[in-house]
Amino acid sequence: MTSHYNMTEVGVRFVDPEIPHTEFHTLQDPLVLCTLLWPWRHSRYVEQPDPLPVQGLRLTQLVLRPNTLWKFSFAKLWTRGTSSIRAKSVSSPVFCSITNFSSCADAVIILFWAYKMCGIFAYLNYNVSRERRYILELLFNGLRRLEYRGYDSAGISIDLHSAMDSRQSEFELTFSSPLVLKETLLRHGFEFESDTDTEVIPKLAKFVFDTLTEQKMKDGKDSEKVPFRQIVMEVMSHLEGAYALIFKSPLYPNEVVACKRGSPLLLGVKEVAEDGGSGASFHDGKFIKKTEHGKPKEFYFASDPSALVEHTRRVMILEDNDVAHIKDGDVSVFKFDFDKAKKSGVSSRPASVQRALSILEMEVEQIKKGNYEHFMQKEIHEQPESLTTTMRGRLIRGGDSKLKGVLLGGLKDHLWTIRHCRRIIFIGCGTSYNAALASRAIVEELSGVPVTMELASDLLDRQGPIYREDTAVFVSQSGETADTLLALEYALQKGALCVGITNTVGSAIARKTHCGVHINAGCEIGVASTKAYTSQIAVMAMLALAVGEDSISSRGRRERILDGLLNLPNKVREVLKMDSEMKELAKLLMGEQSLLMFGRGYNYATALEGALKVKEVALMHSEGILAGEMKHGPLALVDETLPIIVIATHDACFSKQQSVIQQLQARKGRLIVMCSKGEASLVCPNGGSRVIEVPQVDDCLQPIINIIPLQLLAYHITVLRGYNVDQPRNLAKSVTTE
Repeated sequence: MTSHYNMTEVGVRFVDPEIPHTEFHTLQDPLVLCTLLWPWRHSRYVEQPDPLPVQGLRLTQLVLRPNTLWKFSFAKLWTRGTSSIRAKSVSSPVFCSITNFSSCADAVIILFWAYKMCGIFAYLNYNVSRERRYILELLFNGLRRLEYRGYDSAGISIDLHSAMDSRQSEFELTFSSPLVLKETLLRHGFEFESDTDTEVIPKLAKFVFDTLTEQKMKDGKDSEKVPFRQIVMEVMSHLEGAYALIFKSPLYPNEVVACKRGSPLLLGVKEVAEDGGSGASFHDGKFIKKTEHGKPKEFYFASDPSALVEHTRRVMILEDNDVAHIKDGDVSVFKFDFDKAKKSGVSSRPASVQRALSILEMEVEQIKKGNYEHFMQKEIHEQPESLTTTMRGRLIRGGDSKLKGVLLGGLKDHLWTIRHCRRIIFIGCGTSYNAALASRAIVEELSGVPVTMELASDLLDRQGPIYREDTAVFVSQSGETADTLLALEYALQKGALCVGITNTVGSAIARKTHCGVHINAGCEIGVASTKAYTSQIAVMAMLALAVGEDSISSRGRRERILDGLLNLPNKVREVLKMDSEMKELAKLLMGEQSLLMFGRGYNYATALEGALKVKEVALMHSEGILAGEMKHGPLALVDETLPIIVIATHDACFSKQQSVIQQLQARKGRLIVMCSKGEASLVCPNGGSRVIEVPQVDDCLQPIINIIPLQLLAYHITVLRGYNVDQPRNLAKSVTTE
């Protein structure tokens, strides 16, 4: 078990010559690593580094004894077995120092921790010789690929069998997501040593193993070993909530069992060429075949494709309640029947299922920064290409070289139902909600169907009415957002047609909805969504075109939008040239405490999303406000010190925005106005305000253009303030918990 001990407050540094380029960061960074190595010699493996500052704790004179497992947390340090620790809490800046290392035989790595992440990574090989150094690098890199999903603490477990001999260490676990366990475990006599949830699961596995083994002895079957998968399924029957688990144990060498419910988990499989070369191939078939003649294989478990793509492109996507058992190079997948287990236990043989292998449509370059300093910067500048990919093959030309329509293969069998539904409900969270809001008007206009907006969490809290005649559209970049998934289950129960719009092939939303569209924006690593947002708007514009294509009266409008979509990447390239201009504006705003953004019509969503970006990454209070509500409260905040961005590009609401600008100027507001190119004199005839001029496109596509300067602004403010752009404080990329 590795991933539940919080290392945010403790930093310890070791030097291992077998681990190349091991980096140890400051506590402001997303990784503070601790590596414990056996066997060691003080002069070879350990150096006394400059002390790392830690708030609230000073560790001195730590003696590490053989056959113990160390658990670090804030203000405490526990060991299994004998302990020689002196810890002292102080109020001044705190430092850690490690001394008096004992030598120990046999075992290799114990653990290392970083922050807990919303994801897990595991590696297992069969008939493949790999050095410890290679495995460490692989596991290190796997965690680094996942850290963008969110972090709190994390760890690695490797070759534990020779070091672990205590009762509590016979089952090791890699874990992702929270559980509701306390009552169940208390009923089984367990005591909690800390507030962490995961530490109790290996204890539960050990309890189950002992209980089942004792029962077999009573039945006279002491020669039969309890199957590893049965232990895991019994553990699953006691767990509630969302999780992804990977078990290994010295009692079951060369076996790994993985299971999931709610949280994502993928299995990658690579067959190593017999000649020992670097090449790797897969079975030609759709499913994993049984191992023949000890053919070498390598297996990779991960919560996210980004951790697998550099090792293999063939993956199996595990579904909820799947139990994957790897033994001697063979993979077996079983379906855990939760209801049946609650009634009659899990002693019966579970149903075996087949899961098809999928090919990852992802390039390794997508998960690297390339020539950019940050992933967010890279993803902002990738938007011309991501939009091109989003629309590729979906805009259909006629014989006269004019666009004739839109082809969305995932929706074509359900378009009639959508056209004749009672209403369309867009459901999402955060940026995905804003993208849907930006698209609501055009979907309503072209479909003639009323469109309502729902924040997933609010819909669940209210248990809002959904009917069989409704079409519910679920928007999520990851396809794994917890609240959106729960809302999807709710809509399915009500009998609505459920449509998914996601960026992740094989995600939970993609699997559970009746139909849908992948936005194909490419892998997005930065926590703050940028290119996924613009691709979502483009997809929903195409959705509106597809649903409304049977309307003769709107044909001219549809063709103008289709032309606009075709030219959109060029317009985005044009607006990206404003990078230096937005950097200069960021220098003026970096010291501000608050920022307001006013928008209306299509650009109300732009104001919300722009404010969200500044809030997320720059850690500055920012609020997006519907301009029509200005007189109902927000106007009281206006003075000469508060910066206000007004979005006033040319559309049906343009004259109303002109009035808003005049009223704000009359109250000496500190205005920054975004307008269409060549219209600065129209929005600010008297001058006195800073103007951002952007290219003009069709009104329903204008939010794609208008958000990019605000993305650049948020990025540059964050960099100037010295904050971590790609991993904002307290936020995660994939919100897999409620």
